[in-house]
Amino acid sequence: MSTWTAVLLGCALAYLLKVLGHVVPVRWLEGERTARVTSALPVALLAALVAVQTFTKTGGDLTADARAVAVAVAVVALLLRAPFLVVVVLAAVTAALLRLAGMA
Repeated sequence: MSTWTAVLLGCALAYLLKVLGHVVPVRWLEGERTARVTSALPVALLAALVAVQTFTKTGGDLTADARAVAVAVAVVALLLRAPFLVVVVLAAVTAALLRLAGMA
């Protein structure tokens, strides 16, 4: 399968999911369990994305480098209720300093 075939197939599937979202009966979406699950999905997906981007190398191998320390600093800053911009700057500065010090 070529890259363009994969991209077009992905686009078609995304469009199909979008259309199916409009076809689903409303009573299926009004349940308490459905509301709980759909409200938790964005957080779970973002957490999974952060974990994959933090702990994997280009080849897919697991790693613990400056990114992992930067995420840990960001988590501590969030627990201390720092503003979002401060959290981002602290994580970026931490990763930059560790990479400057030789931690890849």
